[in-house]
Amino acid sequence: MVINMNNEKEAILTPVDGQVIALSKTSDPIFSQGTMGEGFGVIPSNGHIVAPVAGKVSMIAQTGHAIGIVTASGLEVLVHMGIDTVQLNGEGFEVKVKPDQEVTAGQEIAAMDLELIKQKGLETTVMTMITNSPAMLSGFDLTEGDAKAGDVVATSYLKQQATADTADRKLTYDELASFIIKNVGGKENINGLIHCITRLRFYLKDESKANDEILKNQRGILDIMHAGGQYQVVIGNEVTNVYDAVMKQLPELENEDQPAASSDADDGKNPISRAFGNLIGFITGSMSPVIGVIAASGIIKGLLALLTLPQLGALLNTKSTIYITVSAMADSAFFFLPIIVGFSAAKRLKSDPIIAAVIGGFITYPQLITWGTHLKTMFTLGSWHFQFLNYSYSIFPMILAAWMAAKCEKWFKKVLPSYLQMIFVPMFTILIVSTITIVITGPVIQGIANGIAVFVNWLVLSSGWVGGLVIGAFYQLLVIFGLHWGVVPLVAQQIAGTGQSALNAIICSTMISQGAAVLAVAIKSKKADMKELGIAAAISAFCGVTEPAIYGVNLRYKKVFASGCIGSGVGGLITGLMHGTMYGFTGGLIGFSSFFNPNNPTNLSSFYTFLIASAASIIVAFIVTWVWGYNDDMTMGKKVEKKQRPGTK
Repeated sequence: MVINMNNEKEAILTPVDGQVIALSKTSDPIFSQGTMGEGFGVIPSNGHIVAPVAGKVSMIAQTGHAIGIVTASGLEVLVHMGIDTVQLNGEGFEVKVKPDQEVTAGQEIAAMDLELIKQKGLETTVMTMITNSPAMLSGFDLTEGDAKAGDVVATSYLKQQATADTADRKLTYDELASFIIKNVGGKENINGLIHCITRLRFYLKDESKANDEILKNQRGILDIMHAGGQYQVVIGNEVTNVYDAVMKQLPELENEDQPAASSDADDGKNPISRAFGNLIGFITGSMSPVIGVIAASGIIKGLLALLTLPQLGALLNTKSTIYITVSAMADSAFFFLPIIVGFSAAKRLKSDPIIAAVIGGFITYPQLITWGTHLKTMFTLGSWHFQFLNYSYSIFPMILAAWMAAKCEKWFKKVLPSYLQMIFVPMFTILIVSTITIVITGPVIQGIANGIAVFVNWLVLSSGWVGGLVIGAFYQLLVIFGLHWGVVPLVAQQIAGTGQSALNAIICSTMISQGAAVLAVAIKSKKADMKELGIAAAISAFCGVTEPAIYGVNLRYKKVFASGCIGSGVGGLITGLMHGTMYGFTGGLIGFSSFFNPNNPTNLSSFYTFLIASAASIIVAFIVTWVWGYNDDMTMGKKVEKKQRPGTK
């Protein structure tokens, strides 16, 4: 951030009668060294505590010795009564406000018993600190000496907020994090935060408080989306660094489970739209943390298949110790996918992730997998034969199981006494949900999911060039609207059920083509910032992540995006015509190894399809962009406004 040239400032009052002293003169090193932020101490002459600022009460310590207030400008002010007084466990303190209560500057908020505190051998110094000083303050002035409660004793100088003046300046991760937090409505508006490969996915109390236009026009932010009950800030390749910076400023969320989208909230959407949004949000929240691991495992499997090719001298034998060991590393993510997905889904639902992981471990237990592979009968009920199934590599049965487990936990915690909950809540939940899963929901969902996966594979393969052309030309439109998350589990299910995905082979070309289009912009442009952005976005797209290319450049020059779609249409046509398929999850050029058939390494037909389709996508998209899609005289459009989903207002 930069210093505010308008000298915006905010007065800080002394919270109690007494002698105002600088932080450096206090005895506690945490306070005196400024670790908690700028501020001051007061040696009190009485125990009547008032609010040093106007704002909303954001925190009240359980022991009553500390109260936090957030001002309208975003300052987080902490009033800490006494030093080491937390050990009194609330004795000697009386809090006179409630969480989320609006208070005025000088309003009485608490009382402390000075004599009792002194009798316990503790100091009574009252500390007033601005805990988010690094992000908010450019300066701080203090007047020491005797003062009455409510007197102005300090002035905080606010940093200029990053708006249009800094929109084109590259902010540090910490600056960008502060900017994002402020413009999604402040800390008090944030219920939770997760991230995927390119996006920060906020769960906000009120999305209307977020400043879409300010956010989407800041350099470092590619776009803003409202989808699946989430407020999504598209960052691109640096999302992990920005996420870490945001979480550093939101430590209270570090160990918190992410909130589930409420299906009961009246958000202005019709019931069908709301239910669909909640479903997509649930799937997204469950799958987002898993995608990177699945992609990495797919690359490892593809590379192993490559090393076993006779054409390369069969550098690895499939029966060798090295091959089996490394293959186990890659297979583990898929084999135990129910455990990983169950854990992730439970975090999303704010339920116990360990219980969900145990249920996932149950349905992937070796003996059950053996029985499932041979379709062993569990029991017979009349003409119905209930059989064991193999749930390794499965996704959807576990997602439903995690949802059922969350409901069971919630119900048992209501009906069981607290002293029984530790053991009996997990016991009953595991027994009930595991039984329902293997007897009823698992077979039904697995059958439907496998049927859909097989049908889509058959449809793509049988339709040939028609399906390839249509999917190739229009798939990246799903990415724009965030609807590609509905395809991700389907592709994973296809690979799990059949070992391959013809659909994913076509999708691969769409990533490469958008990368080629933005690469043409980077090479053709004489603008330094465009070259930097374009090359980074092209590399990302070739590695299977197209959002930086789409949101950063291609959509803002709509012809560039169209050029990419033309190229991917050609690539999809070739893939469909040659009946190419993928045996792994990772797309883009980096996913080349996923086109080797691990069960038949000598069959290179899909790999040759990948080479031809990729080359065609790159050449067509690059040439069309160069000739028609872009030149430096074009005016970059504003970041594209997303269409609202049906039922939104």
